[in-house]
Amino acid sequence: MSDTSLIDELPGEFLMWVLIISELLVFGAGMIAFMGVRLTDPAGFAEAQSHLHRTGAALNTAVLVTSGYLAAQALQWRRNMQRLRARLALILAALLGVVFLIIKGAEYADKASQGIGYETHPFFLFYYMLTGFHAAHVLAGVGILLLVAWRDDPSSVEAGAQFWHMVDLVWIMLFPVIYLLG
Repeated sequence: MSDTSLIDELPGEFLMWVLIISELLVFGAGMIAFMGVRLTDPAGFAEAQSHLHRTGAALNTAVLVTSGYLAAQALQWRRNMQRLRARLALILAALLGVVFLIIKGAEYADKASQGIGYETHPFFLFYYMLTGFHAAHVLAGVGILLLVAWRDDPSSVEAGAQFWHMVDLVWIMLFPVIYLLG
């Protein structure tokens, strides 16, 4: 029998894992509530969903997955003592986070120009709540990536990449639930 526990074998910081799991539980609960309310008005939810920009959301998915790759690559480069490459990858990942926010902001602006707000339909209440909470995490993640690019020690880069991968994962779960399921 081994003396090491599963917790000791987790990569990265234990408290970052606690944060990630708690955030995933919050987003998961929001998506379960969304799907539960959707059952009460499937036609209304489908009609409301038709006002979303699936192409922009798909582009945002590619943007976040690419930025996640860059964050993972940055960690690998930092571990291999390629500090400049690691810093550039983190900065590019953060810039892609900004691109995500610009695309999401354009989508919000379009909804506002159509007079669509959170009170328009329960779909939009969940849409703004879930995607807005996610956008707040993207904004925080951009700051974290830039901070760890500046600080640049391997454990900080790993923690930043962990957080950013959680942001990616949440979007990969939100995208089909909000934009695709009909």
